[in-house]
Amino acid sequence: MNAFITWQKSSFSESEGSCVEIARHAGGIVIRESDVPEAAIWTTQGRLRTLISGVKAGLLAV
Repeated sequence: MNAFITWQKSSFSESEGSCVEIARHAGGIVIRESDVPEAAIWTTQGRLRTLISGVKAGLLAV
């Protein structure tokens, strides 16, 4: 993954420990786990919005 990506983590994340980070990159959104930063996935803004809406609505097992 490009070293020049500016990652953002949730304000709900602990200061030390695992958290999910997101960034804009290549016309989409990149998501990674801070404990395994090399394992990032790419998605679109619309698909991420759909995922977040589903989680908030309780449609997905977490």
